[in-house]
Parts: sequence; structure tokens; C-alpha cells
Amino acid sequence: MESAAIRGEIVPREGVCARLEEQLYLLYAAHYEGGSRERFHADLVEKPWLLLLRDGGTGAPVGFSTQTTLDVEVEGRPIRALFSGDTIVHRHYWGSQELTRTWLRFAGAQLAQCGERAFYWFLISKGHRTYLYLPLFFHAFYPCRDAPTPPFEQKLIDALAAARYPDAFDPGTGLIRWRGEHDRLRPELDGAADRLRNPHVRFFVSRNPDYLSGTDLACVAEIRPDNLRGWVRRDLEAAAAAAQGGA
Repeated sequence: MESAAIRGEIVPREGVCARLEEQLYLLYAAHYEGGSRERFHADLVEKPWLLLLRDGGTGAPVGFSTQTTLDVEVEGRPIRALFSGDTIVHRHYWGSQELTRTWLRFAGAQLAQCGERAFYWFLISKGHRTYLYLPLFFHAFYPCRDAPTPPFEQKLIDALAAARYPDAFDPGTGLIRWRGEHDRLRPELDGAADRLRNPHVRFFVSRNPDYLSGTDLACVAEIRPDNLRGWVRRDLEAAAAAAQGGA
């Protein structure tokens, strides 16, 4: 189906009413299996921000991504990381870049508040579509097919993933292996087997062979203008400048 027009907004956690939460849960359950309402609620209330997508005509929620920030120190350097939690866009709207544009507005505003701290995206990926955001929008990101992960970025991945998931993260593989059943994309929505000509998809599947069971691959990319491509860089720079101008 051709993507319909959608619009994105940044909603603080306290702006999520019970009715909206129920709509988001139904959207989540339609695309993921193995999850639970309790785990979904816990992710939602733990994240301070929600990136919300609405259909441009009806106003119905058609996508979302929960967001928070994490602070760690690696090799004596303070690092702030933007962490994306539950994320889904209704399959009828795949192909739209509105979630990316909304995320860039949010990331640019956060970048403007980082001061001297380096700013990274900490992404955990249980599907190739999520992983493909990295090569599509960033010059350097890890892990990647083109180069081994540098020591600093490896320490950063380990620090973030171990702090966030101490009982599930395996530093030897970079994978987050959940105990018991965990949410996973419905198999009919996966599509990785049809996209293995893409070297980044092949790399993701090779690094995370158990992704269909919900296993996540821990990844990082530095959020700075010269590490972003094309219009993504322009949108980030515009959002950061707007945030600094309004400070």
C-alpha cells in the first residue's frame, strides 16, 4: 500500500493518557509477538519522551518510538547516549521518513544540550529494518561490515549495554539475549530473506542469527553533523540551531 501522509510530534511521558497508551499497545501487538502488556507499559513509563506518528487525515496513531538518555564515562570521557526503546511504524506507512524527521528534531534539541560531551545513538536492533537506519544515515557506526569496531566504540557499547541489561548482554557477541520469551517481530513482517543481496542486511543476520527469537544487537553511532549524510545532517543541524536559539 502506498504510504499515506503522516505527521510526527514529540510527546512528554506525562502527555500519554490511558486511551493513547491503549492505542499504542494495540499497534505494538499487531506487529510484535511474544510481548506482554506489562512489559510494554514498563517501557513506556520508564522513557521520558515519546515520538508519536499520527495519520495526517484521521489523526489516529500509526507509529511511535520511546526515548531516553543515558550517561556513562568511557576512558575518562563523559558520554551522553540517546536510547530508543519500543519502536514501530504501521506496515501501511513503511517508506515514510516522518519518524526519522521527528527523531532528528528530538536528537538535535538533545545535542544542543550536550555541551562538551560526545553524543551517541545507542540502538538495539532485533530486525534488519532497524539496523538499516545506521548505514542509511551515518558515515561511521558500529558494528558494521566495512571495518572492525574501534576499541573506544567497543568499550562504549559494552558500557551502555552492560549498564542497561546486565543480565542479558553478552560482550563476546554484542548480543542481548533475553531470558524466557521476549517480544519479536511477527515472522510475516520480517522480509530479511528477500533482502540478502544488501550487504548490510547480510551482515546484520550474520551477527545476530537469532534475531527472529527477539535477540538484539547492540550498536552505536555518534550523533554529530559531519557523521550524518545529506538531508539527515541538514535536519539535525537545523534542529540543534533552533534549540540553541531558543535557549
